[in-house]
Amino acid sequence: MSKILVTGAAGHLGRLVIKHLIESRKLSPSDIVAGSRDTARLADLAALGVETRRVDFDDRASLEAAFSAIDRLLIVSTDELGAPGKRLAQHSAAVAAAKAAGVGRIFYTSMPQPEDSEITFKGDHLGTEQAIKASGLAYTIFRNGWYMENLFMSLPQALASGHWYTSAGDGRIAHIAREDIARAIAASLAKPAEGNAIYTLTGETAYTTEEIAALVREVTGKPLAVVNLTDAQLSEGMAAAGVPAPFIPTFVSFDANTREGKIAMATADAETLSGVKRLSLKNFLEANKAALG
Repeated sequence: MSKILVTGAAGHLGRLVIKHLIESRKLSPSDIVAGSRDTARLADLAALGVETRRVDFDDRASLEAAFSAIDRLLIVSTDELGAPGKRLAQHSAAVAAAKAAGVGRIFYTSMPQPEDSEITFKGDHLGTEQAIKASGLAYTIFRNGWYMENLFMSLPQALASGHWYTSAGDGRIAHIAREDIARAIAASLAKPAEGNAIYTLTGETAYTTEEIAALVREVTGKPLAVVNLTDAQLSEGMAAAGVPAPFIPTFVSFDANTREGKIAMATADAETLSGVKRLSLKNFLEANKAALG
């Protein structure tokens, strides 16, 4: 079997992808390479027989060596959002190194509709997609929908106060469990499409904020009122709550993107790839009831 390298293997998504390559797709650990800036964090994978390599997106000289003898490379997008342009530079360096190393196919975790989005970092993903296409390498792009786990950034505080402040209005979003995304990506890595492919990975049903709140009330038995704000009011509230100023525009852009209907798609791509029924939002909330507070 050709070698598969997963970058960001110490992170949540990368680790889950490797888990499903081994457990769901029955690949030999010896056919998998786990990449991370800090390989010490990959000791448990190494103990399974997975090869580990240092992959540092800020060290351009090391990337070509890291990608040597790799047929399928999954580039998990980095979390460098603080410095404008840094993440795109990292991804572009990885694509160039993959080309130079003779990688057979690039897989990349992007976002839904990066060519037409309100999200502040859309350019990172669109630019990376363009770099991949320009490389001439075969590619598979996963436009990952918003994780159900992202709701933990707002729901515990909302339940504690009884108020969920949002500027998303009646916009809809089909959250998907991180594990369902990982399962779909692992399936594609194990058996790639014959040609170039772009998949949009979402949950089965797109909900409004009020509909999500109704599910939360049903599951927890606690009151939760949706308070609709303007983007400016939401920004002011975040500032008053102590959210660091550089991150406020990005957080507000999530709601604006939802309100404008730019992430309302609900596709079957994840389930088609994995062959496994996706976790419903209600079942996710029930399974994580204790974490909601």
